[in-house]
Amino acid sequence: MCEIIDTFPAFLKYWARVQGDSIGDKVERWAVEYLSPWPELRDAQIENYSSAGLDWRQIARDKVFPYLTERLPAMQEARRNLWASCAPVYARTRQLLAFEERTVFVIYVGIGCGAGWATTFCGSPAILFGLENIAECGWNGSEAIAGLIAHELAHLAHHHWRGQVGIPVGSGPWWQLYEEGFAQYCESLILHKDRWHRTCGGNTADWLDWCYSHQPWLAGEFLRRADAGEPVAAFFGSWFEIRGRSETGYFLGCAAITELTKRLDLKEIALLEDVEVHLRPLLEQMATSGA
Repeated sequence: MCEIIDTFPAFLKYWARVQGDSIGDKVERWAVEYLSPWPELRDAQIENYSSAGLDWRQIARDKVFPYLTERLPAMQEARRNLWASCAPVYARTRQLLAFEERTVFVIYVGIGCGAGWATTFCGSPAILFGLENIAECGWNGSEAIAGLIAHELAHLAHHHWRGQVGIPVGSGPWWQLYEEGFAQYCESLILHKDRWHRTCGGNTADWLDWCYSHQPWLAGEFLRRADAGEPVAAFFGSWFEIRGRSETGYFLGCAAITELTKRLDLKEIALLEDVEVHLRPLLEQMATSGA
């Protein structure tokens, strides 16, 4: 029911060939040599940036390729742990979330599109694991890898449930808060403990405690930015931060989903349509809880 496509051996061969090249040439050869057997994988990453009006080559040159050599040991460890954990975490997800779809796990070295990316590949539900981002985030250890797999499988299950009944996925700040919060809640459910892979690696050891103690402020700031039409990127993604902390939106979203579970079951939460109607009152309550 699950398959692993591992492109890392091909990356190592390509990387050995380009050691004398400039960073710009390494980037070009990444596209035309290393990923030529997997054009769908290459094109998805390039389109991810171009759809946002970003230059994928510049991002690769500035944020990714200068660090690949030093991150190679972490990428190798992450790959080993992905091989060890994908199948058992997938089996637990099938049992707990009744997600029976055949799933493809793709291991690759990319241009910074994410440590995990729930999408499709070769016509099947898939998770793309970007070793370069996993290493950058410090999620190469076994515990963090298990959490990352569970988180992305939760995204796949969430999208699958909605697709089964014809409810589309959404967009915008409230959707992102809801979607990531749902996946974070399911991550802990699948792994049978209050586990957050985001507390490993790049985030400081007190990340979760800081989020709890600043929850009213985080909720209020999210509301302010959403209402003002300002970007909420500072709450999401390892390249962004708010008050020196990255990825606080995952905490905030999980807190909101946890509140929803007190009156709705998980399937009902997964099929909500106007998510702002359900999440806004919860964040307003959080924002005033410390006043």
